[in-house]
Amino acid sequence: MKLKDRTALVTGGSRGIGRAVALALAEEEADVADYPDTFRMAQGVLREFGHLDILVNNAGINSDKTFVKMDHASWRKVLAINLDGVFNCTKVFVDQMLKQSYGRVVNVTSVIGQIGNFGQANYAASKAGVAAFTKSLAKELAGKGVTVNAIAPGFIETEMIQGIPDKVKEKLLAQIPLRRFGTAEEVARAVCYLVSADGDYITGAEVSINGGLLM
Repeated sequence: MKLKDRTALVTGGSRGIGRAVALALAEEEADVADYPDTFRMAQGVLREFGHLDILVNNAGINSDKTFVKMDHASWRKVLAINLDGVFNCTKVFVDQMLKQSYGRVVNVTSVIGQIGNFGQANYAASKAGVAAFTKSLAKELAGKGVTVNAIAPGFIETEMIQGIPDKVKEKLLAQIPLRRFGTAEEVARAVCYLVSADGDYITGAEVSINGGLLM
C-alpha cells in the first residue's frame, strides 16, 4: 500500500476503531457536531501540514432507547455527531481536496444502518444517512480526483462490546457465521486499503466487515 507523504485526519480517534485507524494513519480531534469548531480545526490542520489528502469520518456515539422512550434530545445528539459531523468535516476539507485534484474520504457506517436494530432507531438512521451521503458525494466528485467510500463494521471488539453481558454476547455470536467479533485492526486495514493507491478504482462503495452477519 502506498501512503507515504499523505496527510490524514481521523475523527473519533481516541478509542476503538478510530484509534486503530489513527495509529495506521494520523489523528486529530474536534467537536465534529459543531461546524465552527470543525472549521477552526480544519484551518489548523491546513496551516500545520499545508494540505489534507485523507479524511476518515469515524466519530460516532449511540444513545440506545426504544423509540417510545426516546426523547428528542437523544435523537438530535446522535444525529448531530454521527451524520451532521460527517457533513461538517467533509465540507471544511472538500474545497482543498478539489483544488489539489486528490482526496480520499472514508465514512464509517455500521451494519446497524443496513439492518436496523431494536432500541437503536436514532443510530441506525444516522448510519444509513451516512451511507446515502457517501454514494451521492462519490458521484459528484468521481471525475475530480476525489473518491468517497464507506466501511460498515459489524460487531467489533471495542469498549462498547466489552460492556455487553455475556449472555447477550452469546446470542450475538450465534448470529455471526464466523462465530467471533471482529477486531478494530481488521477494520483499520480495510480503511488503509481504500485510501491507498490499491483502492484508487473504488468509489461509492460500502464495504461490509461483519463476519457474515449480513450477506
